[in-house]
Amino acid sequence: MDSKVTQISREDLEELREAFNKIDIDNSGYVSDFELQELFREASFHIPGYKVREIVEKFMAGDTNKDEKISFEEFVAIYQEMRSKEVRETFRKCISRRDGIRSFGGTSKISSEGTQHSYSDEEKVAFVNWINKALADDPDCKHLIPMDPETDSLFKSVKDGILLCKMINLSQSDTIDERVINTKKCTPFTMTENLVLALNSASAIGCTVVNIDAQDMKAGTPHLVLGLLWQIIKIGLFADIEISRNEALIALLDESEDLEHLMSMSPEDLLLRWVNYHLKAAGWEPIRNFSDDIKDSRAYFHLLNQISPKGDVDDEMRIDIDMSGFNERDDERRAELMLKQAERLDCRQFVTPNDVVAGNHKLNMAFVANLFNMYPALNRPASNGIDYTIEGETRETRTFRNWMNSLGVSPHVNHLYSDLHDGLIILQLTKDLNYFNLCALNLFKFITMNNSCRYTLKVLSDIGDGEKVSDQVIIDWVNNTLKQGQKDSYINSFKDKSISTSLPVIDLIDTIVPKAIKYEMVKTGELTPEDRLNNAKYAISVARKIGVRVYALPDDLVEVNPKMVMTVFACLMGRGLKKADG
Repeated sequence: MDSKVTQISREDLEELREAFNKIDIDNSGYVSDFELQELFREASFHIPGYKVREIVEKFMAGDTNKDEKISFEEFVAIYQEMRSKEVRETFRKCISRRDGIRSFGGTSKISSEGTQHSYSDEEKVAFVNWINKALADDPDCKHLIPMDPETDSLFKSVKDGILLCKMINLSQSDTIDERVINTKKCTPFTMTENLVLALNSASAIGCTVVNIDAQDMKAGTPHLVLGLLWQIIKIGLFADIEISRNEALIALLDESEDLEHLMSMSPEDLLLRWVNYHLKAAGWEPIRNFSDDIKDSRAYFHLLNQISPKGDVDDEMRIDIDMSGFNERDDERRAELMLKQAERLDCRQFVTPNDVVAGNHKLNMAFVANLFNMYPALNRPASNGIDYTIEGETRETRTFRNWMNSLGVSPHVNHLYSDLHDGLIILQLTKDLNYFNLCALNLFKFITMNNSCRYTLKVLSDIGDGEKVSDQVIIDWVNNTLKQGQKDSYINSFKDKSISTSLPVIDLIDTIVPKAIKYEMVKTGELTPEDRLNNAKYAISVARKIGVRVYALPDDLVEVNPKMVMTVFACLMGRGLKKADG
């Protein structure tokens, strides 16, 4: 415990510990950012919510182990500083300046005057290198790539929205129909369109974009750019660390463990389990985290040695890991020798030797996730009479999960049902969405019974001035609007077969925002299944581009999923009425 903590009296320290334990209900030894204000209240220290958010933001940026959690010792250090100085002065000084942390003045409208934000230089370098490699051959990014990791070129490169759109598609393929991206001679208006498309698409795949707008990205606000990029990159890295998508992960099941438990684990926990599976095979001790336990690089040496190709598969070239660096005495030199072996696997990404030795949790986790994606070295075990039937989440379930994550709930929702069992997510949703006029119990029933995915309730509430809006009201508005736009499309219900062509959606968008649709890209007449899917992709991407936050997927339109179809039309109705109101 550092000197700041020991300066507090034993009595005060005991009171703080009692307050901390009340909030730390799972006895993890940590609290998350959304719990910090309540923790201050328990400690009889009341400060405004926005000040808590500012403190958390700055503290997380300077967090030495990058675990994105607040321990008791870290809380005490913040508390002592808050008690001893004015809040504003504390915010500037409570986090000591560390190498690799850059600070800059706040510029956004929602930032209070004098606010400072910080970002990690190591993260900027890691993300730039990852993006440079990922987009190296993309012709639409030749004016951006390669970026210089030693400068602030990243923050300038996001302003036209193209890079963000491309990275979203790399993380979740076909999220954005790339025909919709403005790539030629971008103007300030078309750049903004791209950024709106990117932000709404990022939200649809589960990124938290609350309080981020196109102007923040156009200005290249560092902490917001890096925060959004990390979410996008992480979603891509973790996409296949999920049992229903990668059944070889069943090999990680312990002898006395139920498959259901393994399936409920988060991607990060599965990743840790995967590392320890290979470390056990190597006769090496397990690790507990991606920070302190990997600092000496020795676990990494063993991991690389276990997963490297052995040449026992057709057309596979054997790669032998040189373990001689394992006994190097200097930690940083040992880390460099380890990374040279990772480079032979084309996996030297995200971390430098210093990041390994410093135990940077975020970047080391990304490094390991990339190793998993490249060389999982797992085989699905034989059933031996055990039922290993795996049911993946439905599209509707995934959509609802992404919606919740886009609102910034904590902890992150990886599995819709198992992650809601303690009610904490439900309470956050009902607190943030109190205009739903639903209590936590009703919302819990609503989710667990897999009812209609009505994340559009706010839109519907706005449309009806707080009153319930029926399906027929939406249908009537859609048809009247199409008629006013002199369109031939018409729907009888949200089950109307014509919706499978996406033409009613496309025509409605063009009526709401004239010339938003390029009809030369729309297929009409006798449509093949591919034509229908391409129309749906185009419709949803253009909807997002004009500012409609659509969470539904193209397949929902093609298959005419009435619940998800309703959300598309309801959100378009909200956009249309907003335009009508000026």
